[in-house]
Amino acid sequence: MAAAIDLSQLVAAVGDAIVVTDASGAITLWNPAAERMFGFPASEALGRPLDLIIPERLRNRHWEGFHKTMLTGQTKYGTDLLRVPAVDKGGRTLSIAFTVALLPAADGKPAAIAAVIRDETSRFNEERSLRKRLAELEAQLAERSTAS
Repeated sequence: MAAAIDLSQLVAAVGDAIVVTDASGAITLWNPAAERMFGFPASEALGRPLDLIIPERLRNRHWEGFHKTMLTGQTKYGTDLLRVPAVDKGGRTLSIAFTVALLPAADGKPAAIAAVIRDETSRFNEERSLRKRLAELEAQLAERSTAS
């Protein structure tokens, strides 16, 4: 027989950030991994809008998608990974990847959105460096082939 799982322990123990917002976009859950990733303690994040971690240039697009999802109850990011920039408390840009889950109210309409977020900044920077190096090597190869 399986042991009962304490969901609050699970949310606190996982290495990925878990952030839940209500239908208006106010943060209602901010786990310890979110604190480590974004630098805001839960006491500073709870009750605030997601603008806390969204780069200013992306906020309009985010809120358009957020409100559409809350209205329609549909998102493709329940299964498809979304990769976007984010910012931490110090203003440092992060590259994050996440999926979302719609949490319904008793009437079945979305009441909240939960995001499970991973910091992929190191991976993103490594890939960017590799793409740059590949472009440099391809340019060198092209120069050599035209010189001969």
